[in-house]
Amino acid sequence: MGREFAYLKVYRYLQALIDQAERGGEPRLPSLRALARHLRVSLATVQAAYGLLENEGRVRSVAKSGYFVQPRGNGGANRLRRCPEPVQSSLEGSLFAHERRLARQRAQVHAVSPFSAGTRLREVLAHRYTRTGSQPWKPEHVHLGPDVQALLETLLAALALQGSTVLVASPCCWRLLQVLQRFGLQVLEVPLDHHGSFDLASLARQLGQGTVRMLIMPSCLGLPGGRMISPHDQQQLAHLLARHPVWLLENDLDSERRFTSSPGTYLRDWVDQRWLLVLGSLEATVGAEAPYAYVLGRHPAMGEAFARRAYQLPPLRQQALAQMFARGEIDEHLNRQRVALARRMRQLCHQLQAHLGGQLDFAVPEGGHAVWVRLLEPVSVDRVATAMAGTVLPALAGAQFSAHGRYQHHLLLTWTGEGADALREAVCKLGETLAQPGGRQAKDEG
Repeated sequence: MGREFAYLKVYRYLQALIDQAERGGEPRLPSLRALARHLRVSLATVQAAYGLLENEGRVRSVAKSGYFVQPRGNGGANRLRRCPEPVQSSLEGSLFAHERRLARQRAQVHAVSPFSAGTRLREVLAHRYTRTGSQPWKPEHVHLGPDVQALLETLLAALALQGSTVLVASPCCWRLLQVLQRFGLQVLEVPLDHHGSFDLASLARQLGQGTVRMLIMPSCLGLPGGRMISPHDQQQLAHLLARHPVWLLENDLDSERRFTSSPGTYLRDWVDQRWLLVLGSLEATVGAEAPYAYVLGRHPAMGEAFARRAYQLPPLRQQALAQMFARGEIDEHLNRQRVALARRMRQLCHQLQAHLGGQLDFAVPEGGHAVWVRLLEPVSVDRVATAMAGTVLPALAGAQFSAHGRYQHHLLLTWTGEGADALREAVCKLGETLAQPGGRQAKDEG
């Protein structure tokens, strides 16, 4: 069975087990790993099938115990009412439901053309960006790829940027940095002033040297730092780019994770559209079963390059995604998710301030699901990351978000909302780890 329908194999297998349980069989269902090994599928596929059954009220998950058949008459609605924050982390369950319905329709009528499915998805993405911005986009301006890495490599090759210099806002998503470095680009970081804001004077000098071919900037929210870019700064950047035209790759991978329903303006609203490229992905919104990336741009070389690559994306999945956009499901999900993320990050910051206020410096983020912190005392960041790996508050070393080894004394602390008690324990463990003498390093190191 192809990857597109792998979850159906697991879904049907679990349905059979549920039917047996309802006839008096074992109510406990296999673990994620056991089922993945038995059916030879990925853990993500098993999780997706379980998530779909949870949404249907057929199974329930019990912390540290696993999954169990949900008795009839005590459906999912009751279970959700007991949950204080019933916010779905992804839209995979809805995606699979659309695919099942489309598969039945296809069997009854005719096969879905890969071309028509891709055209429909490009249409809804173009409409989405036209509706939320100040400039119109057409379907032919939207180019799809299987993931961020493949799409970026195709884009950079189309624009003949190999071996050139690119400027990136820092701290920068490590996935972008890896692709840029593998492609042979010289990566420089946008200079910052002592307040941590963009140093526009220094940036103007860098652009004035004539060696920079591309600038990569956030559209409205800069992650992992978690700060919104003000309209004033967006406008100043646009004025600067008008004097020094280079390709602007607007990083729109993270903008939907902002806490506000509307950012006001995006960077793309202010700049010359001829030099504008907008990078986005469906994975952060829909889930791991939709890792597809896209880029919006008007240069004819982009269409030619993507046509040559001829990426084969599952047509049924593209059609399902297009329907989810068109019916407003994705916007509704994002609105619920923003409220939940903002609440979780306030709770996390409250715990950090209460227990570690003298050891960390941070600001409450304006988006995302993590907090960017600076250590006030020199500490072995790698040691801290290792100590927190098994907790609900894993830590990433800040240096991996820089191409030049910045942020040696920073951590990115991630909490997805599970277990307030476990969070308090993790914060206490972090404090103990920071206070351990063995964790200290020389003040001039890094």
